[in-house]
Amino acid sequence: MKTLIINGETQPMEARTLAELLCQLDYDAAWLATAVNGEVVLRDARASFDLREGDRIEILSPMQGG
Repeated sequence: MKTLIINGETQPMEARTLAELLCQLDYDAAWLATAVNGEVVLRDARASFDLREGDRIEILSPMQGG
């Protein structure tokens, strides 16, 4: 288990990759933008993007409105 900072909140997580993390958090990954430590991670790279202790993950979803 590692400690990650997800959208500013520290959480212990067992996910090995960014794709696993999104699955564990029950996000629909097709509709998200993700960044780790300030660097954008494209959807196709999430399954191979290994997470490390203390990584700062930002998960952004589109909002409706105008």
